[in-house]
Amino acid sequence: MLLHGTTQTPGGWDRLVDALRDLGHRALTVDLTSDDELDAGGYAETVAAKVPGDLDAPVVVAHSGAGVILPAVARRLGAARQVWLAAFVPDGKRGLLEEVSAVPEEVFNPEWLGKDPTSDPESAAHFLFHDCDPDTRRWALTTLRLFVPQRPYREPVALAPGIPSTYVLATADRTLRPEWCRRQAAARLGAEIVEIEAGHCPHVSRPEEVAAILGRAAASARS
Repeated sequence: MLLHGTTQTPGGWDRLVDALRDLGHRALTVDLTSDDELDAGGYAETVAAKVPGDLDAPVVVAHSGAGVILPAVARRLGAARQVWLAAFVPDGKRGLLEEVSAVPEEVFNPEWLGKDPTSDPESAAHFLFHDCDPDTRRWALTTLRLFVPQRPYREPVALAPGIPSTYVLATADRTLRPEWCRRQAAARLGAEIVEIEAGHCPHVSRPEEVAAILGRAAASARS
């Protein structure tokens, strides 16, 4: 189950979906939209209502800002594993906005702060898709759309420590600081950390590598 981030439509997963299917995996996406009324649990119910009834103990993957809803979705779906793909990791005590407002440049690249890549293709190319070849970058720019889960951004989000986590660390990320991600993945999740030499959207620039990582995560969840 793939949860898109806050700057792309579900179409942003297309290359990864193809790569996963080539490896024999079933890959599902869901369309997440901004809704000021939904908390993390509400988004989890929205996802659950859209998935097939035969989905059993899936691996749930969240990209970027969708990390704020990953634990709730993972619990609701009875996930075998959570995978955080260059994703924000909540601390379980504060909302994202409160935490980031306290130490914005510790969490994010200061050049990224205030940018909206969904309305600025140059910013998207520089911050999100800088490691893509030209054809991939042109395609990726067609997948841009803003998604803001307002309540999960404002409110504390409970983690799901009973569900194992893998954190896919994008070492060339120009949005979230990789060093912050590494620290919090260890401290907050006790996650297995897998590094990938990629920017903020490895599923776009390195889909085959990400598919292989997810395949290993799925295998470990079954063992």
